[in-house]
Amino acid sequence: MIDVNNLTKTFSLSRKQQKEMGEGFRSSTIDAVKDVSFRCQPGRIFTLLGPNGAGKTTTLRMIATILKPTGGTISVAGFDTVRNGQDVRRRLGFLTGSTGLYDRLTPNEVIDYFGKLNEMDAGTLRTRKEELFSLLGIHEFANRRISGFSTGMKQKVSIARTMIHDPEVVVFDEPTSGLDVIAAKGIIDLIRNCRLQQKTVIFSTHIMSEVNMLSDDLAIIHKGNLIYNNTFEQFKAGMQESTLEDEFIRVAQQSETVNP
Repeated sequence: MIDVNNLTKTFSLSRKQQKEMGEGFRSSTIDAVKDVSFRCQPGRIFTLLGPNGAGKTTTLRMIATILKPTGGTISVAGFDTVRNGQDVRRRLGFLTGSTGLYDRLTPNEVIDYFGKLNEMDAGTLRTRKEELFSLLGIHEFANRRISGFSTGMKQKVSIARTMIHDPEVVVFDEPTSGLDVIAAKGIIDLIRNCRLQQKTVIFSTHIMSEVNMLSDDLAIIHKGNLIYNNTFEQFKAGMQESTLEDEFIRVAQQSETVNP
């Protein structure tokens, strides 16, 4: 489970960044996330929806212990992300659209390294790696250097790295960004499989077709504010527009009158 309570993240701005904010901007700081609260349950896919720059990635990075909140608290699998960061990381997998893989290593070397980093014993690591490499089709390039890989091949290795320690909580931050249809479908199938395994899944996107395919619960974040938090079925039941895209735009525009 993930519990997010009154979460805030404030960033300091350089003089150059303050100028880039426009003439009317007078502050030396900016709130990327403002008093956000939600809960993600095991066995359900929680979708965090919002336009680019809305605060999605900042929120997910705080959940993954990459960033420290300015205010509020986050609990992952019963552990506080600030006080018990190592316990959180043992139980969490984090996948983004940016692979961040070391080009000189092979998939075998990358996964062995992250398995050992997660203190997996040799037998469990070997079995788990075999399962993931077979599932993702990595065996055919497992001993090649990553520098020559396509985006889809790199993302497969990233998935294996994320899932090697069989985390009970999985965070997907726009994981299909820049992928072709086949590679994207593989990730969609993986997310569905995580739900079947009763993992806690939070999935960030701005692609409406993915929202429709995957969502059990939905939160919408806009300009750092949480403007919707309920089930996806409830969202569809209350739609005033004919498409998800138009309804999302309507909800976002409506929120600006409340949170200008």
